[in-house]
Amino acid sequence: MFIVMLRILTIIFLAGILSVHADAGKEYIILSGGPSLIEWEKYKASPHDLWWGNFIRAARVRIEEIRKKQGPDALITWLVYKPGYVRRAERQDKSDLIGNILSVRDKYHVNLVWVANGDDVINYLNSGRPRSEVKIADFEFFGHSNRACFMLDYSNEVDSGSKSWLHEKELSKIHRGLFTRDAFVKSWSCHTGESMSKYWRMATGKKMIGAIGKTNYADGHLRGWVPALSDGARWGG
Repeated sequence: MFIVMLRILTIIFLAGILSVHADAGKEYIILSGGPSLIEWEKYKASPHDLWWGNFIRAARVRIEEIRKKQGPDALITWLVYKPGYVRRAERQDKSDLIGNILSVRDKYHVNLVWVANGDDVINYLNSGRPRSEVKIADFEFFGHSNRACFMLDYSNEVDSGSKSWLHEKELSKIHRGLFTRDAFVKSWSCHTGESMSKYWRMATGKKMIGAIGKTNYADGHLRGWVPALSDGARWGG
């Protein structure tokens, strides 16, 4: 009887070790683009980003979900387009937005990585961790986009345009084999399910859920800060 119990305890112990190692080999990555400036948006019928934190608060909520589900030791990396928040702080909000972002990092113990362009994002995916050992289990984007690209910057440096992006034609630079078999990939932004999701699958072999139509970050406090589909839109990919 003692020997049987010892074997059972050994199996449980080894299973725990394997579980820890499996978790240690996964990374959860969230990407936040930057907000627009009212100086470019004030004459529009529906100005974008009246609140600076649309893409930060939504990311924070998702980070909290991952942390609760995956545990305190899960590796969560948050890529944030820093120049957009620096300009927004200096030219509009006149407050310490970077400090606010750092407080999220500290509260949820995430690996915060500032990015300035699409190449920074791709470089992190490819080599931010030794990818033979640490696979990407989750990649999600919160920000502005069109059908062909993530617009890390939109209406922040120039009116209604972008000076920093990750385009679907650049996705071929992503190395194969970076993701876990069951990796979850989603763009919480407008129109990416219409074209970019197809290029993502071709480049990575993984499905990216994206909106066919527009997403909506307005009134996020009414739905727990989770972006919604606009009327007539649906998720595809």
